[in-house]
Amino acid sequence: MQTLENQNVVIIGGTSGIGLATAIAAAEQGANVWAASRSEGTIDKAKTQAPDSIRFSPLDTHDVTGLQQLFAEIGTIHHLVSAATGANRTMAPFMEQTAEQFSEAFNKFWGYTNVVRAGVPHLSADGSVVLVSGVPARKCNPGMSAISCVGNAVEGLGRALALELAPRRVNVVAPGIIDTAMFDWMGDNKATNFIRMSQNIPLKRVGQANEVANAILFVMTTPFVTGTTIDVDGGQLLP
Repeated sequence: MQTLENQNVVIIGGTSGIGLATAIAAAEQGANVWAASRSEGTIDKAKTQAPDSIRFSPLDTHDVTGLQQLFAEIGTIHHLVSAATGANRTMAPFMEQTAEQFSEAFNKFWGYTNVVRAGVPHLSADGSVVLVSGVPARKCNPGMSAISCVGNAVEGLGRALALELAPRRVNVVAPGIIDTAMFDWMGDNKATNFIRMSQNIPLKRVGQANEVANAILFVMTTPFVTGTTIDVDGGQLLP
């Protein structure tokens, strides 16, 4: 396995949840880490949780000029991670969504394409790209059609780019239900809901952000892995 020591790691969507856990883990392994997101509020909070060495930037995945400027300032990028949602997602049956609501979910996908287009010209010859998808791409509950379709698009993009960008590597990590701020809207019911939501998961619990970060670091540092999707879901995809 490779080491992240003195490697330049850029994480778009790296100021909360899985992205922040990845930024912290990479920094702990000696990487030079840049983390960006569109929310200055999450950046301020992340600074209180992360090593001082991580460089945080306010940046939206749809700000192509901003992406290009950030990547140019960094110079050589060894590992580029796109974990930002970058979209408003409607959870509702397909026939109850408007075309605009369904299309809005794909802003995550278009944001990912922006990150890759702007970042790859700065990627080292042996560098890697990691995209974050999710379980709904292949196991979709009712009301999650838009999220599922976006996840499928991300995973398909990962496979296509692995061929086009070789020998630079492209992989996808697909989390299951992970305890992040995404579920904070549940309030005091969060723990109870997680117990209910995990009943059909073989490991009988939801995952933690650092467990997904471990998978992201694995595909970064394993030179013979490309074009694959790593599931971190506690067995949720099993029949």
